Amino acid sequence: MHKGKFGTAINCMDGRTQLPVINWLKEKYSLDFVDMVTEPGPDKILSGGKAEQIESIKSRLLISVNAHGSDTVIVVAHHDCAGNPVSKEEHIRQVKECLKQIRSWKLPLRTVMGVWINEKWSVDEVIE
Repeated sequence: MHKGKFGTAINCMDGRTQLPVINWLKEKYSLDFVDMVTEPGPDKILSGGKAEQIESIKSRLLISVNAHGSDTVIVVAHHDCAGNPVSKEEHIRQVKECLKQIRSWKLPLRTVMGVWINEKWSVDEVIE
């Protein structure tokens, strides 16, 4: 059995986003560990990608939820994303769609939210 409190980030594979997300999640939710599900442009995938890609993200999230007891998940979009080179406004729209998708899975999650990593590589919450 796991020891410690886990959360999960569905994050871009971009290394610039990893530490800001981990540090923010650990501080905001008093987490010990952050599981990472990474893809290039995960907001694009979860908001309208191929079913196989979405299922892959879901299956990895389920490992975090079922094996580590994670009940907090965030979807990350960021400035200067090579995997999803769209405007900030489009990223935010996609993140909101991702949150609907994740909630439709009816997982035992306390928190499902989105964040935007800005040009200073700091975290801004996406307000629904």
